Amino acid sequence: MKRVLPALLTLSLGLAVSAQAASGKDQPFKLILKTSEQKIQKGDVTSHPIVKSWAVPATGVKASRKYGKFSSTLTPLLDRIEKQVNARKPIPAVFRNVGGRWVATDQTGWLFDRDRTKANLVRAIKAGKTSAQVAFKPIKPARSVATLAKRGVLRHVSTGSSSYAGSPTFREKNILVGADKLDNFFIAPGHEFNFNEEIGKIDASTGYVKGFVISGGTLEKEDGGGICQVSTTIFRALYQAGLPVTERHEHSHRVKYYDPVGFEATVYAPAKNLRMKNDTGAYLFIQAGWDRRAKTLRFDVFGANTGRKVNISRPAITNFKAPKKPSYTPDPRVAWGGRRLLDTPAQGMTSVITRTVKVGGKVIRKDTLKSTYEPWGAVYGVPKGDKRLKS
Repeated sequence: MKRVLPALLTLSLGLAVSAQAASGKDQPFKLILKTSEQKIQKGDVTSHPIVKSWAVPATGVKASRKYGKFSSTLTPLLDRIEKQVNARKPIPAVFRNVGGRWVATDQTGWLFDRDRTKANLVRAIKAGKTSAQVAFKPIKPARSVATLAKRGVLRHVSTGSSSYAGSPTFREKNILVGADKLDNFFIAPGHEFNFNEEIGKIDASTGYVKGFVISGGTLEKEDGGGICQVSTTIFRALYQAGLPVTERHEHSHRVKYYDPVGFEATVYAPAKNLRMKNDTGAYLFIQAGWDRRAKTLRFDVFGANTGRKVNISRPAITNFKAPKKPSYTPDPRVAWGGRRLLDTPAQGMTSVITRTVKVGGKVIRKDTLKSTYEPWGAVYGVPKGDKRLKS
């Protein structure tokens, strides 16, 4: 009996190993893609796994095992995987408000590597494994979460918003063209934001259409009319971030699009500009957003946690003056003898807004925005040649 037991034991172990091998061969084989993406939330960078898998037909696995090379019967599967993998394109990092919290995400593009995937598949089948890795080349977006993190852009800093409700179509067009040009850009530490330089040339060649601007005491049409909605809104965002103002101008008269009174910044290159310096010691990242239904525009500022607490007062308004008499400007939409109201009258006044910037409860900056507005008369459009144009 002592001589029989080892033989029986050997036979039992052999059967067990064979059963395990057979079991492994019968298990469904998968091609698996594993990677990860980063995101920024609550000021921290976190990594999140991405896993995708595809079942490999058993007939193809058997044929590859039998002949020790890739079976052509698996080509349609690789074609399908390649199409799905290559469909993933790089998307630059942006912040989004998710449930009241700002989260920055990006997307790495993928380029399927067929030769390496085939090699991984054959190697795994020969080794008796039940899965193999899908090989691909990552395509990083031009601006990644890693880029934001490296530059210290980890938190939401401030928001500036405005309403352009009541704007004619041409004005909305210019506002959105201008806002888009200021979407997703960095302001380096110590750098002075220069609106006219950042926005670039304003004419038909850069996407703008003609709109009304204040000129000669009335309204005239020029390319980019309405661009001050953009300068005003980004001014509010940077002002709320506590940045010092190096150049800023108010309109010659009160414009209701830019209420609260005095909380605005008009531009007219090259004479008038908006300039503000990034003194936070870190990069700032600017995002534009708009809601065409609500007719609102906003800019959000992201950067490091500076500890700043910024309080902006309501405008204190004094020195009221009665509106001026009406003025007239040519308008081809108006029938002979008629008139069309283009702008409402406005009182003259002076507005003062006070800003207080604190860090750790200590005031580090206190300044005021003083805006003086001349009285403004109603503006009417009349037909070309109308005698009222001379008055």
